Amino acid sequence: MDAIVLLKEDHKTVEKLFKEFEKAGDTAYKHKRDIADKVIEELTIHTWIEEKIFYPAAREAAPDTGDDVLEGVEEHHVMLWLLSELAGMDPKDERFDAKMTVLMENVRHHVEEEEKDWFPEVRKAMGRNRLTELGGELDAAKPTAPRDPLKVPSARD
Repeated sequence: MDAIVLLKEDHKTVEKLFKEFEKAGDTAYKHKRDIADKVIEELTIHTWIEEKIFYPAAREAAPDTGDDVLEGVEEHHVMLWLLSELAGMDPKDERFDAKMTVLMENVRHHVEEEEKDWFPEVRKAMGRNRLTELGGELDAAKPTAPRDPLKVPSARD
């Protein structure tokens, strides 16, 4: 699988979790906690592989997209802090749903920019063979990626 396809699959996985969260009832606290925990894990892994492997390779292949990479890292920074706060929150906290909503809005914006504006440029610059090779690297890195959002480099920068 090529790298961009893999990253888009991750985006779809998270979007399904967001929709499930939005459909959960106001008092479905355990269900919401379970969904939030899955979102935290999925987004932490995804962010780590993007920053460690995909972003540097994309920046090298398409130097004109450097600003897109920097903006993406800053969006990751905000998202990772929201994830770390959600991880320690009681789903009965009155701010839990609001924090999750802000996270979803930020992630959806980030995904839209990546998929519509940035990925097509990177695909053109890299080509199929390089993207397939990179997809293998991303997939292989997932099992050892951190699960703690604050262990992703952009959370600290």
